[in-house]
Amino acid sequence: MPVMTSEARVIERILQLKRERNAIVLSHNYQVGEIQDVADFLGDSLELSQKAAATDASVIVFCGVHFMAETAAILCPDQTVLLPDLSAGCGMSEMITDADVRAMRQAHPGAVVVCYVNTSAAVKAESDICCTSSNAARIVQTIPTDKEIIFIPDQYLGEHVMKQTGRKMILYNGYCPTHLRIMASELEEVKAAHPAALVLAHPECAGATSESADHVLSTSGICAESRKTDKLEVIIATETGILNRLRKENPDKTFIPACRWCDCAHMKVNTLEKLLWSLEDMQFPIVVEPSIAKRAKGAIEKMLALS
Repeated sequence: MPVMTSEARVIERILQLKRERNAIVLSHNYQVGEIQDVADFLGDSLELSQKAAATDASVIVFCGVHFMAETAAILCPDQTVLLPDLSAGCGMSEMITDADVRAMRQAHPGAVVVCYVNTSAAVKAESDICCTSSNAARIVQTIPTDKEIIFIPDQYLGEHVMKQTGRKMILYNGYCPTHLRIMASELEEVKAAHPAALVLAHPECAGATSESADHVLSTSGICAESRKTDKLEVIIATETGILNRLRKENPDKTFIPACRWCDCAHMKVNTLEKLLWSLEDMQFPIVVEPSIAKRAKGAIEKMLALS
């Protein structure tokens, strides 16, 4: 009988605990490959929110970052939501506070606040409706044309949505530190080395980088377009964790990162071992203060109803 490796033993124990605790593991596309491989569901922020809202599992282990686990906790108040590492934060989320949103509302009374899900529950609670990178344009198009729109916090996603919809919006100056490192000059070098490749970029990239891409898409959109294309080489301008999924789903194609060192340190703090410890010790539970959760849930549910 072959000797089981330490990783195999960890995986076996995770699977056992999932059964014992009636637990589901949700993983974002940017997680390390080992976590993606043991997850019950792998997706982008919208897909993960929808999955959390629909599951009847007693325990949801969210392998992503803090704001994602908060969203799951808000949507599933009667279930236990665990985050394997509390340091899994988000640089963009930390750039805006609920006080910042109130100040923008005061400066623009009557404006509709569209809040990217990459924000804290407290910020969502001050907003009218949430969006993700995959449905932001659709959400904005539902807002009456006589209404001002405040779009928070990602200025680059906001700029992309304005181009898609033709709607003028008041943008906050937030951004994703990881996507901002994907430089247009580097992307052009990669394109020159692979002239026949399809180029797919995430809308959190800066404008010049997005403009160099063939398509600007959410991570779920990048996965779908990668399956659909006849091109055998695809350049990917987003966080590098998605490459694991793309290569597994499309073994006949070559995926080239636009930036090889542009990975999110917050996403990568979750490990297979931390996932195991989370299930063993039921750590770390995410709880949102009820009054904040109630108001934030309204903004999230409006998004889900339109998705």
